[in-house]
Amino acid sequence: MTSAREVAVNTVMQVFENKAYSNIALNKNLNESNLIDKDKGLATELVYGTIKYKYSIDKILKTFLDKKFDKTDKYVLNLLRVCIYQLRYLDKIPEFAAVNEGVNLAKKHVSVGASKLVNGVLRNYLRDRDKKYYDEDNFSEKLAFIYSYPQWMVKLFVSQYGEEIGEKILEGLNKRPSVTLRVNSTKTDYEQVADELRKNGYNVEEGVICPEAIRIVKGSSVEDNPLFREGILTVQDESAMLVAPAMDLEEGMTILDLCSAPGGKTTHIAELMNNTGKVYGFDIYEHKLQLIKNNCDRLGLNTIELGILDATERSEKLKESGDRVLIDVPCSGLGIIRKKPEIKYTKREKELKEIVAIQRKIMENAAGYVKKGGILLYSTCTINKDENENNIQWFLKKFQGFQVEPLNFGKVENVIYDEKGCVTVLPNEYMDGFFIAKLKRK
Repeated sequence: MTSAREVAVNTVMQVFENKAYSNIALNKNLNESNLIDKDKGLATELVYGTIKYKYSIDKILKTFLDKKFDKTDKYVLNLLRVCIYQLRYLDKIPEFAAVNEGVNLAKKHVSVGASKLVNGVLRNYLRDRDKKYYDEDNFSEKLAFIYSYPQWMVKLFVSQYGEEIGEKILEGLNKRPSVTLRVNSTKTDYEQVADELRKNGYNVEEGVICPEAIRIVKGSSVEDNPLFREGILTVQDESAMLVAPAMDLEEGMTILDLCSAPGGKTTHIAELMNNTGKVYGFDIYEHKLQLIKNNCDRLGLNTIELGILDATERSEKLKESGDRVLIDVPCSGLGIIRKKPEIKYTKREKELKEIVAIQRKIMENAAGYVKKGGILLYSTCTINKDENENNIQWFLKKFQGFQVEPLNFGKVENVIYDEKGCVTVLPNEYMDGFFIAKLKRK
């Protein structure tokens, strides 16, 4: 019988060694296991926790494995990562349980010799668990270890936002994400849905900003709920829910969404327009368009037309055709580390510079698709200013026929407005890190 820790080690292996996506690998492994819900919860905690704190865990392991770290058997290394996570970051798991299970898994999957190594490393760690693994006088090294981020990422946030907000960002990106739902206004009203969820045993709260947002505090998977299957609910982070209302939508408009998949913002646009007008959703891949179509069918939206488009290549047929044009551009994803903690280790500093060139190409093309008096809405799920504010500065210099229209979502603790009125959402337990700029063609 497979244990929760066994599922966790296998999943972590797939993420770190095979570059699998954590959510996809974990869901597959859980579905194939015979774990009860409680053990599935433990496996999930171990997977996301180990990935989240990999940087710090590896710093610890390197002090015990020394030069053998890179030569250590991959199963043993990832098993040790999961074990150190339990011992250092989880209070409810007894130390003997974490050590014994680790030793047994090493013996089962590798060898008796491997089990002795695991036992030795874990016992040595416990004997000196208060040891400092960083230079306390080095601010970036200290933050990197405490919050478990590569130092280049720590330095990026601190240099762009200052020490106080930089540390808040690191802390916010480590928060456990809650599930947030968007109510489909074309089918029902908010209160009716909230009441129905409560009757079904869910503990729910209102969103922080968006009137369509319901946050699940406690309850089973919402995708198994009839309300989801009937198209009354969509799972969407509240930061992403800010995009469609920011576009000043009116019924009967023509909307272009150039980077549409998986369709959360596209379908939100159609809902706010009360299923009128025309919404064109484009993406570069056919299989991603199918995801959007599935969502449209489930939500009962028939005004969305889908098509293949590479947003980095100019399309003459789209010239000045959109009352509103949305470009939720490909980005580094540094704002969604709460949900995809492996981004900490898969992203490289060099990639951030390369993605800016792609974003600017999309911005150039999109500018030509906006009707006079229309709006170009730029958004990203990153908090890297080079991809956000600096791109807007560049755009305004190149396209002087556009101006920033200030956004206002009210006074919210984690929302920053720049001098032009562009919005940065700082990550916390309720929302992903995000950026939105509203550009009006004069």
